Amino acid sequence: TLLPGGDGEPTEAMAAGPGPGGPGGGGGAAAGGPGWRLPGRVLELVFSYLELRELRSCALVCKLWHRVLHGDENSEVWRSLAARCLAEEALRTDILCNVPTYKGKVRAFHHAFSTNDCSRNVYIKKNGFTLHRNPIAQSTDGARTKIGFSEGRHAWEVWWEGPLGTVAVIGIATKRAAMQCQGYVALLGSDDQSWGWNLVDNNLLHNGEVNGSFPQCNNAPKYQIGERIRVILDMEDKTLAFERGYEFLGVAFRGLPKVCLYPAVSAVYGNTEVTLVYLGKPLDG
Repeated sequence: TLLPGGDGEPTEAMAAGPGPGGPGGGGGAAAGGPGWRLPGRVLELVFSYLELRELRSCALVCKLWHRVLHGDENSEVWRSLAARCLAEEALRTDILCNVPTYKGKVRAFHHAFSTNDCSRNVYIKKNGFTLHRNPIAQSTDGARTKIGFSEGRHAWEVWWEGPLGTVAVIGIATKRAAMQCQGYVALLGSDDQSWGWNLVDNNLLHNGEVNGSFPQCNNAPKYQIGERIRVILDMEDKTLAFERGYEFLGVAFRGLPKVCLYPAVSAVYGNTEVTLVYLGKPLDG
């Protein structure tokens, strides 16, 4: 399959290719017709006109088509798709500067904040990646991403582009966690459905309790506006960790449940903005 579900290899039946052993083995173009003999460059140009749903189907046809779609993440296929689905601002600014390929940029867009799964007091800007909190008094407001994770290892960046206020939390949440509440509180981490790091006081939060300070060092530096924090969710080890710049800050939460977990944030300051960009699998070392 293609994004956002992953980049898996074709199954044995898919890899068999044209003919009786492959898909469409009864004859026609799908069973050895002209489409199978097109050069990779021509296939790439044809695929560049298709949308993601259609590309997913194409990737399942045979090894050749799968290889064309997965071989070069900066091919015309992904360049064209990125130009169609991403806002110009996202492509020409540094929002996606740490996502080096066009395929990665498309993937990041599909993992961005959901416009349908956030507080009524926030909206997602036209760039597709930045949350803007309206100046509403006595309200804490959050947002989840479009896609959550129940397996694999995943990394994303989060950064504030405005004042933190008294509470500014980044972390993860299940689909059941609330994304709005009255008052100025640490919404993310306020129940057993979310886990968060409050950047204002460096506290870890879960189930309405403080689970210690983070990072676990003396006089840990406070978050600076615009500083990118990398969040690493490992659903195999059931841990949530954070990085700042090139520094690994450590594992913040262990023993996460085997449920679908979504990147999330919560904010209280009026007109503050938070950007979240999915990076894919974390780099080790």
